[in-house]
Amino acid sequence: MKKLIIASLFLFGLNSINAQKSIPLYKGKAPGTENWTQKEAQQFNELFKTEVVFNVTQPSILVFEADKSKANGTVVVVAPGGGFQSLSINREGIDMAKKLAENGITAVVLKYRLLETKSNDPAKEMMENIKDRPAFDKRTAPIKVMAGEDIKTTISYVRTHAKELNINPEKLGVIGFSAGASVILESVLHSKDASTLPNFAASIYGGPSQEILDTEIPKSPLPLFICAASDDQLKLAPKSVLLYNKWLEAGQPTELHIYEKGGHGFGMGKQNLPVDKWSDVYLDWLRFHKFL
Repeated sequence: MKKLIIASLFLFGLNSINAQKSIPLYKGKAPGTENWTQKEAQQFNELFKTEVVFNVTQPSILVFEADKSKANGTVVVVAPGGGFQSLSINREGIDMAKKLAENGITAVVLKYRLLETKSNDPAKEMMENIKDRPAFDKRTAPIKVMAGEDIKTTISYVRTHAKELNINPEKLGVIGFSAGASVILESVLHSKDASTLPNFAASIYGGPSQEILDTEIPKSPLPLFICAASDDQLKLAPKSVLLYNKWLEAGQPTELHIYEKGGHGFGMGKQNLPVDKWSDVYLDWLRFHKFL
């Protein structure tokens, strides 16, 4: 693990829920992508109907401090999705972080490394790319490894700075949406030591690869919350069931919710459907496991 930057926390507006200024995860260029020249950008994307971040070359985190009257020491790292081409930064990142912070949980939104977007429309470019799925998977394979290093670096950073962040390093969870679910599973299944292994996890409409499904689960207790919709346009709901079965067969605590309607990418959006309340169910699960 590369040495992390020791950054001072510049929190503002102590009576409200705050996002910390962006903290870079690595000192200088991120290891393995030193020669990347693309520039990070953010825009509202018409296809996804939400704000997206793309061309991330310098991974960073945004910290949302827990409501001080409710803070209980739990911290959750949030990994937005976007097919490793972009990040749905609000609906699958900041909006989730704010809800956690309102409920006493410090939240850390991770902006991990992504495939280069050559146009100014990452969503359209991704939809074109996935027409040749084998080629796309081959291109994203090394990015998944880098993103896995980014989330493990984040976990290490948070635990190292537990006192400043006012969190309990043994109450650290991860939650990932879509591609972000694959990212959080990298920390769960490919951590070489306990310092980068979370204490609990959540996969939201993820599509774990066969390699992930074949990887041995850690022996230490690691509760997993899983949620998806049956009408997922990418047809990923069955993979959520496979992930659930994997945890169940290993004797690990797990809970699965499959909604009839919701589609792919429902995140923190509102569709006037039962799936809109999934995050409340997630909070109930955290409460059951004494993380809330």
